[in-house]
Amino acid sequence: MPAPGEDFFQRTRGRLVYTSPAMKQVLQDLRSGKTYIAEVPEPALRPGMALVRTAASLVSAGTERMVVEFAEKSLLGKARSRPDLVRQVLDKARREGLLTTIEAAFNRLDQPMPLGYSSAGEVIAVGEGLDEVRVGQRVACAGGGYAVHAEVACVPRHLLTPLPDEVTYEEGAFATLGAIAMHGFRLGEIQVGERVAVIGLGLLGLLAAGIARAAGCRVLGVDLDPRRVELGRRMGVEAVLRPQAEEAAAVFSQGRGCDAILICADSSASDPVELAGAIARDRARVVAVGAVGLHLPRKPYFEKELFFVNSRSYGPGRYDPAYEEGGQDYPIGFVRWTEGRNLEGFVDLLAQGRLEVQPLISHRFPIEQAPAAYELITGKRQEPFLGILLTYPQAAPGGGTAPALAFAAAPGASSASEVSLGVLGAGNFATAVMLPSVRKIPGIHLESIASAAGLHAAHAGRKFGFRRAVGDESELINDPAINTIAVLTRHHLHARQVIAALQAGKHVFCEKPLALSAAELDEVAGELQSAREKNQDRAPLLTVGFNRRFAPFAQRMQAFLASRKEPLAAVYRVNAGYIPKKHWVHDPLQGGGRLVGEACHFVDFLTFLVGAPPHRVAAQALPDLGRYQEDNFSLTLTFPDGSLGVVFYLANGDKSFGKERVEVFCGGRIAVLDDFRSLEMVQDGRRQVVQSRLRQDKGHGAIWQAFASAIQTGGQPPIPYQQIFGVHRAVFAALESLRTSQAVELPA
Repeated sequence: MPAPGEDFFQRTRGRLVYTSPAMKQVLQDLRSGKTYIAEVPEPALRPGMALVRTAASLVSAGTERMVVEFAEKSLLGKARSRPDLVRQVLDKARREGLLTTIEAAFNRLDQPMPLGYSSAGEVIAVGEGLDEVRVGQRVACAGGGYAVHAEVACVPRHLLTPLPDEVTYEEGAFATLGAIAMHGFRLGEIQVGERVAVIGLGLLGLLAAGIARAAGCRVLGVDLDPRRVELGRRMGVEAVLRPQAEEAAAVFSQGRGCDAILICADSSASDPVELAGAIARDRARVVAVGAVGLHLPRKPYFEKELFFVNSRSYGPGRYDPAYEEGGQDYPIGFVRWTEGRNLEGFVDLLAQGRLEVQPLISHRFPIEQAPAAYELITGKRQEPFLGILLTYPQAAPGGGTAPALAFAAAPGASSASEVSLGVLGAGNFATAVMLPSVRKIPGIHLESIASAAGLHAAHAGRKFGFRRAVGDESELINDPAINTIAVLTRHHLHARQVIAALQAGKHVFCEKPLALSAAELDEVAGELQSAREKNQDRAPLLTVGFNRRFAPFAQRMQAFLASRKEPLAAVYRVNAGYIPKKHWVHDPLQGGGRLVGEACHFVDFLTFLVGAPPHRVAAQALPDLGRYQEDNFSLTLTFPDGSLGVVFYLANGDKSFGKERVEVFCGGRIAVLDDFRSLEMVQDGRRQVVQSRLRQDKGHGAIWQAFASAIQTGGQPPIPYQQIFGVHRAVFAALESLRTSQAVELPA
């Protein structure tokens, strides 16, 4: 595999073509440890967000340095630093096989990580529903994955704040770190006139000290570095070196002890919290703003009855998807200082001239030289530093961003019967599971790939040999060179994207679920029928990623039961594992919940064994207990031929145990499928066991082989439409049954 940092297009030998405007972005390769600049498509504009052309961004000497240092470790070093991940890998290997696990682990390491979380720039486009900003407005931006080191960023409403004319872009680029310092200050519940100690006079500490001074407090600063102590003094802080800290604090506080201590140091040692305990007054508040060792000495913290709190980044709203991604604000009467309002408050201090950040800037690098900045913060360049800014070329008035980059096109499909594939979505599932399977199938030409975050499309385009990478899905759907669309995006986009692709006359593969509601499902069915009527000679085909029915062991199981003369009884047990309630899968508008979003797989598998979808569904669930989200349930399915199926879907188990087990009893036969790695078949006293020890095969390659063959030969869809739509109607009925405690009869 070519090393990151080489010319992006050379690595594809001229095959990759951008039709979206290209931009530069700073990425981290987690496998090799190399920090590099990549040319990627601009991100797509999303509802409730704004596209911002970056003017300046701030390099974090704390968080980003830790990411880079972790990436630079060997595989053994990474394992030693994250034993929790090693345990997960070992558990996965036991469940799914060694080869499957190795491939998944290396795919994770192969994903480029965007760096940066604090920037400033100009709004160049505004998404639907975002009324607070306008095109041309100057803003400060925050958030990992949003305010990245890139020429253009897509930022949600609560993670950007307007920049007044008095605040430069360089000053605005400090806003995220300033909000972190602001939140730490607020957690100290500090009042005017109090005496505050700041331990650690790096960038974060000096910002915290400046905020405390702006609030009318006297500030004592402590650091190990004489240069930072001197800078603190020039900025009005009564700064001392660590050896003089306790004596200086006694004088500073008139022998009473400091009212509040903000620990802004970056150290794995516990000396900062020990010093805080020594210099604090009775019942003072100690706030850990930086990442420090947390071994609290009992004696001073007990005798003084000190309050200790860890600061959580920028403030309320951090790590809440509903706030950060969904745009749901917290009422100001209940939460005065959210992370968004902390950003605003910090910028306001800059505008009033009550806080100065220009003296904190030690280095500026154009984005093309960004790797040099990371050599600085990781110590490869022995040079003192503090605030490091990346700067970006600005477009001429009325101009756009960098022009599209184009290279010679690779040969595409030579006839309408071949598969010329466009892929929507380039997340972990696409790159780890689906695309490795697809590219092995003859006759599928990888034409284009799109993702909302353009860097993922660019990475997948390079890795799998696509001809183009784009940021806008409409470019792909409307491309006449593409005859097949794969929808691999999040669940809430599926129905809309499938309908758009069918309207464009494309064949469609949609990862499950096809829709999140009966109304959406009906729209898809109507559009499919319309597309078939318009193109009777070559009707578009639709299939859904119900891959398990195509797995080799599933096919053998079905063949073993195919000659049955009586109904079957099947139990499908799924040890799904716990997912936090804030995960997008649980969001009814985005993920649809685990019953609709994942249990459809298992309803489909039983439908495959029986040969028809269920006509009656009854569901029951364990209490959620405030921890779960309707993801511990059983489904009882009754099929037209009298067969019975039960699905036990459970999130309350241990993930180290096997995930899926199917047991089928019918006409003197028993078949047991265990995690798609073992199949046991028993009949007439004879027992046959087949196993796959090194790899788990759930049919991802086989379903694509079947779909491609149907397109190439003009055959029938690999899954009958009656079963695709019947399975989805069954899971919607199951959700209704779960909430009403009544069985639901499905129409024929």
